[in-house]
Amino acid sequence: MNGLDWAVLVAYFGVMTAIGVWSHKRVGDVGDFFTAGGRMPWWLSGISHHMSGYSAVMFTGYAGIAYTYGITSYVTWALPIAIGVLIGAKLFAPRLNRLRSRLHVASPLEYLKDRYDLPTQQALAWSGILLKIVDVGAKWAAIATLLSVFTGVTLTQGIVITGGITAVYCTIGGLWADALTELGQFVIQLLAGLAMLVIVLDKISGQGGLSRALDSPKLDGHGHGFAGPYLTVFFIAYLFIKLFEYNGGMWNQAQRYMATGSARQAARSALLSAGLWFVWPVVLFIPMWLSPLLVTAEKPDGSDAYGLMAEQLLPHGLLGLVVVGFFSHTMAMCSSDANAIAAVFTRDVAPVLSKAARAWNSRTGLIAGRVTTVAFLGLSMAVATQVDSPAFKDIITVVIKWVAGLMGPIAIPFILGLLRPFRRSGPTAALGSWAAGLLAFFFVNYHPDFSQRTDVKLEYQVALPMVISLVLYVLIGLVKPEDTPERDAIIESVNTDGDGATAPLPAPGSVRPAPGTTSPSGA
Repeated sequence: MNGLDWAVLVAYFGVMTAIGVWSHKRVGDVGDFFTAGGRMPWWLSGISHHMSGYSAVMFTGYAGIAYTYGITSYVTWALPIAIGVLIGAKLFAPRLNRLRSRLHVASPLEYLKDRYDLPTQQALAWSGILLKIVDVGAKWAAIATLLSVFTGVTLTQGIVITGGITAVYCTIGGLWADALTELGQFVIQLLAGLAMLVIVLDKISGQGGLSRALDSPKLDGHGHGFAGPYLTVFFIAYLFIKLFEYNGGMWNQAQRYMATGSARQAARSALLSAGLWFVWPVVLFIPMWLSPLLVTAEKPDGSDAYGLMAEQLLPHGLLGLVVVGFFSHTMAMCSSDANAIAAVFTRDVAPVLSKAARAWNSRTGLIAGRVTTVAFLGLSMAVATQVDSPAFKDIITVVIKWVAGLMGPIAIPFILGLLRPFRRSGPTAALGSWAAGLLAFFFVNYHPDFSQRTDVKLEYQVALPMVISLVLYVLIGLVKPEDTPERDAIIESVNTDGDGATAPLPAPGSVRPAPGTTSPSGA
């Protein structure tokens, strides 16, 4: 990078910080900080939902899959997400919105105390928080690795720079800052991605164009939708995992739906996000599929291919813009995760740990949310500095195995608990499925008798915990039904048409019933 590239990068960081400062005026209470007060336009929510699903792992780990296997990187990653979000537009987005508009909560998990019980809520909250610390740490490591390639800064310096700037804008401006910076980041990534696509296509024009290039011996097998460890079973497993994850299972996407003004607007935002997932990754992936024709990766997994291609092909200025594109996705995802974790800790965990937290007023809760945001980002940055440790292994392992494998047991009780067909599944089903799923994950990934077997494929390591959790959640609910009038009232309130007017938030840890429903226990 030269001075022009650095100017682009510094300007980007400056704009992100300025948006955070401007957003500060829109945050008057804890509801504004965590759910934008239910005033976010559907189109902004949709773009924010889409952008918060990316990170620099797209340009490292998945770029390596694209370099090695070709279009399977899209078929087994972006396509399942697009299908999952499309299904969720009808099934989950409206119900998640009603958590705010009818139950008047600020955290996705607030309703679980009354839908199940307090131990279930705390188990899901703590396990999700710990998983996200590792997940976001992997994403900081990914972007810091790219930054070190282009700028020469050390890994630790890169983590501190990106994490520090993200902490400034998302702590000051809350969910409004997240969404508005993600809009700006989307525009930047649109320009950077199209620039890279045009330059790569121009570069291979001398090789007969795109169709001839795809027939090159160097791209042998790149046209197959399923290749390597990413086969049909992996696709099916990933589809179910992403159906839960990107429809609110990991909380930050749930906030986008909760932030819109109505259930209908939440559905529209999900449709927009799904459309972007179908189309935009193709634009980003085409240069990655063609990268073996233009560069030779230095790393065995090909994870440095996209960075090398950008470094060699792009003129100064555009190079800085593409590097900014790397940052835009990672900072979008990490800031949204930080806000979601702060909401869960402030509204669900802190009131259990401290009597004083139960008496927080709106302003005190807002301060606590900001402090928690900084603390979470600090912990995840500390984890990122351990990227070279044996426990971390490689970034793509953390993202695929850990997040995909552990997300199911955490998300299934939360997501399915919204639906009428699962009303019989109560605390026993929720905790039993959660515990069994976590045990299954550690068994298939770390128990010597299973994890070291060469015949155990990746899709089974990823899918088995989710399958066990899903089956047990349903079966326990049938064998030991725990539906009560109070729990049924919670379910009905998020399944009926008509959105309640926005009201002041109840005290942390309690759920206010929607008008016309029975008062839930503990509210």
